[in-house]
Amino acid sequence: MSPLNARKLAWKKRQIRVRKKIIGTTERPRLNIFKSSQHIYAQIIDDTSGATLAAASTVMDDVRTGVKHGGNVEAAKLVGAEIAKRAIAKNITQVVFDRNGFLYHGRVKALAESARENGLSF
Repeated sequence: MSPLNARKLAWKKRQIRVRKKIIGTTERPRLNIFKSSQHIYAQIIDDTSGATLAAASTVMDDVRTGVKHGGNVEAAKLVGAEIAKRAIAKNITQVVFDRNGFLYHGRVKALAESARENGLSF
């Protein structure tokens, strides 16, 4: 098995392990994070209905204008602030944090702390 496939398999195992424990409800939806080398994405998901309630990413025009590169900590902070703003606009203040198998470090941590600072609690 190549190192790339082994790393991807390890990430998938962590993702499944975390997802078994975390379920978003109508009262407390799930804040899901995904990051690639170029961008970072955040969604607030209600798992009971299977609907995405709010989303923000470095691909969106609102955030893209504020960042030079979408794959760094500053961009993650902007995405965290944007997802919190969109969630509060829909009367969502409490969420369950789903790090999606990524380590709570760097961009994931910056996004989470920025969302907390802007009004989300988890």
